[in-house]
Amino acid sequence: MIRKQIYIERRHENLLKRLAQRLGCSEAELIRQALDRSLGSDVIPGAPDLEVWKREKAFIRRLIAQGPLAGRRRWTRDELYEDKH
Repeated sequence: MIRKQIYIERRHENLLKRLAQRLGCSEAELIRQALDRSLGSDVIPGAPDLEVWKREKAFIRRLIAQGPLAGRRRWTRDELYEDKH
């Protein structure tokens, strides 16, 4: 990592300290995440990986194309919501 020294306003410092404590991470990590978001980095911690979602979507489509499995389910959706009283 490269060390950078910056000046921030008092309100930024207060917000950073509170948020870092609440999230259990460092103030530096919060600043790095903010830079990633604002600069449009392809890798943002906690952001969804679009390639993974594309593969998942393709997998789901293959499952749907197979159709229902014969003899596997013996209930209907409506039965799940019937009043049991």
